[in-house]
Amino acid sequence: METTYTVSGMTCQHCVGSVSGELLKLDGVRDVRIDLGSGTVTVTSEQPLDAAAVREAVDEAGYAVVG
Repeated sequence: METTYTVSGMTCQHCVGSVSGELLKLDGVRDVRIDLGSGTVTVTSEQPLDAAAVREAVDEAGYAVVG
């Protein structure tokens, strides 16, 4: 299952690493792809993810899910 989020504040590869690292800690997450140009984060997971858990992981990395 793939879900795409918009995340504000990411500008570099360090940002990508931080956000990816936090999201990969969530149960069931298999892959994270980030497009810095659009600010989109696509998460591939085994089952639907809890939106609050995704927001918390992105917040822990120092960024925010938009919308």
